Amino acid sequence: MKRYFNKRIMIISTAAILLTAFFCTYAYYRVFREEVVENLKVYCRLLSESALLEDEEAMSRYADEMYDDNIRLTLVSKTGEVLFDDMANAEDLSNHRNREEIEEAMEKGEGSSVRRSETINRTNYYYAIRLENGSVLRAARESRSLFALFINALPVIFLSILLIFLVCLLTVSLSTRKFLAPIEALASNMDTPENVEIYEELAPIINHIKDQHRSIMEYADLRQDFTANVTHELKTPLTVISGYSELIEKGLAGEEDTRKFAGEIYKSANRQLTLINDILRLTELDFADPSEFVMEPVDLYAISKTCVEMLEVKAESHQVSLRLEGEPTEVMANHDMIEEIVYNLCDNAIRYNKPGGHVIITAEKGCLTVSDNGIGIPEEYHTRIFERFFRVDKSRSKKTGGTGLGLAIVKHTATLQGAELFVDSKENVGTTIGVRFPMINDSV
Repeated sequence: MKRYFNKRIMIISTAAILLTAFFCTYAYYRVFREEVVENLKVYCRLLSESALLEDEEAMSRYADEMYDDNIRLTLVSKTGEVLFDDMANAEDLSNHRNREEIEEAMEKGEGSSVRRSETINRTNYYYAIRLENGSVLRAARESRSLFALFINALPVIFLSILLIFLVCLLTVSLSTRKFLAPIEALASNMDTPENVEIYEELAPIINHIKDQHRSIMEYADLRQDFTANVTHELKTPLTVISGYSELIEKGLAGEEDTRKFAGEIYKSANRQLTLINDILRLTELDFADPSEFVMEPVDLYAISKTCVEMLEVKAESHQVSLRLEGEPTEVMANHDMIEEIVYNLCDNAIRYNKPGGHVIITAEKGCLTVSDNGIGIPEEYHTRIFERFFRVDKSRSKKTGGTGLGLAIVKHTATLQGAELFVDSKENVGTTIGVRFPMINDSV
């Protein structure tokens, strides 16, 4: 049985390492490929919008500046004749009319392709754009193929396999010996089982292990989704910042455009900072221990009043009115967390409201409700609005600057304080989100 465990674990470990290495390499290759094509697209668009194409000498200088990036520029006429190539004599090149990216650009305005050279085991990336005069500008870059990347990673893969083999042999040998000892003793003493120390809870433990594994896999899936969402959300403002910064750096933006681009960079940087702060806050809440928070009697109405005063200016800028109703009511909670809940709910109600709309905050009898007459939430999404990065209307969320994490933070902070959340919303009518906190008498 020990050999069986050893053999199976070795096979699984080897297969897992090889598959992981391959898929990681493939994923990296896909991302790299998209980035290369996107960079080629940026270069082509920048060049097509400038006056450099009218001057072959200026175009050559521009190509020389990009030489460190290994980017090759080619200008092709309507008929496919090569007019300019920064790495070869245009007269020596054959007609490019039937090249995939050229043909696609002439038909659709832009085109791209990837061709692999079996001889040198490298891949060429192409992007082409049709100019106003009908000619086509193409940018190309050479890189290693997926197979080459995987081959380069083989030494590390083999070393990992060897180390895992050694660790598995030692661990499995010790673990199986200890685990199987009572079972083997019982098998040898079936006539007198009362003399053998056996795991009476073996079946419950196995079931518990299965439950734990299921939970771990679910958590891993959630974590993977969260990582993918974070990557996507962070990449968007970074792409904006990178693109505008490059335009300014290369002097391709005028004074008026520079001010405009600087404003966009500033907005994207602020959005990224807000997103990072929300992610850090969620991470902190994920690992928070409720016993670490100071729970004390706090006035829910007074905290709500403070938050309303803080958000009045923002509400005015969105043409939304704020109104506080209710009466002083004490609940047993953490002051900072309650303030965070009220602020996030009110901020959300303002963001997703309509010009001329209103937000009503009510605090009474240990319960906080925030109601608005904004865009509302379709009923099928009521159970999902507290998920991380979930947005009912993604385009509107981007415009309002929402990160998609505000309600997730509300849910975490409410749960840590033993509070109960409830939602009532109708599309194009309005939304009410409430939090019912433990009363002081309930916590005694």
